[in-house]
Amino acid sequence: MNIYIGNLDYGITEGDLRDAFSEFGNVDKASVIMDKFTGRSKGFGFVEMPNNEEANQAITSLNDSKLGSRNIKVNEAKPREERSSSVRSRY
Repeated sequence: MNIYIGNLDYGITEGDLRDAFSEFGNVDKASVIMDKFTGRSKGFGFVEMPNNEEANQAITSLNDSKLGSRNIKVNEAKPREERSSSVRSRY
């Protein structure tokens, strides 16, 4: 299951996410989304857990809990919507 984690403290690392979620089971991947221009965290990330039961336990236990200096929001990630490739010119 792909899990969304929002309201991340800007100092949280992928290792921090992996550590927090691995308490509930196996973590395949943990990522903090970074701004490509500044290199700073955008304040959210994703964790992939192969076992849905463990993932649901992690979501229930970690949602609205403190990680770093903030209470995080945790839920199942929704599929990314397709972006329109048509851009209208102003001129």
